[in-house]
Amino acid sequence: MSNGIPLEELEQRAAAQRARIHQSVGELKELKTSVTENVKEKLDPQRLAREHFWTTVGVASLFALVIGHGLAGVFVD
Repeated sequence: MSNGIPLEELEQRAAAQRARIHQSVGELKELKTSVTENVKEKLDPQRLAREHFWTTVGVASLFALVIGHGLAGVFVD
């Protein structure tokens, strides 16, 4: 006996606590996997480019125009 609690009961409590911890760890691993997959899906550059094709084309064109204008200014002056 330990502090008036039978050893068998303490062992049962420890086993139950280990089972709860094991279950919690499994749930956290599932959650981490789910969140990781969700973030990868949301930040997929190919999917984003497909969904926002014209915006991507516009930004790329504007960038090319600015860079081209800057380079042309270097050679003209």
